[in-house]
Amino acid sequence: MPARPHILFVCGRNQWRSPTATRVYANDQRIEVRSAGVSPQSAHRVSQRDLEWADLVLAMEAEHKARLREMFRNMQLPPIECLDIPDDYGFMDEALVTLIREGTESHLSARFGIGSKGNGPAQNRRSTRKE
Repeated sequence: MPARPHILFVCGRNQWRSPTATRVYANDQRIEVRSAGVSPQSAHRVSQRDLEWADLVLAMEAEHKARLREMFRNMQLPPIECLDIPDDYGFMDEALVTLIREGTESHLSARFGIGSKGNGPAQNRRSTRKE
C-alpha cells in the first residue's frame, strides 16, 4: 500500500456525491482521492484503471457496490464499502459533506488506522515526552 492510501469514491453519475467527496478530501495529506460513476452517462465512468489504483472504494449506495461487482466481475477488486448516502443532495450540500466525512473517517480509521481529519498523526500517537 502506498504511503497515502488511494480512495475511490463512487456514485451513480459522478455528478454530485462523489465529486463532493473528492472536493472535501482534495487537500487532505492523509489520502489520495478520485471519483467515478457507474452509469454510462457519468462525467467519469469508473474504469479498471481506477479500481487498480484504489486501495479502498467507497460507494455511496449498496446498488453502486453491486454494479461495480457486476461490471468488473472478472477482476480482483479492492475492498468496497458502502456509505449509504442517498441521491438527495446537491454538490457541496452541507448535510452531504457531513455524511461523507462521517462515513469516510470511520472507514479510514478501521481499515488504515488513520485518525480524524484535524487530528493529525502527532495527535494520534502516544506522547513520549516526560511530564
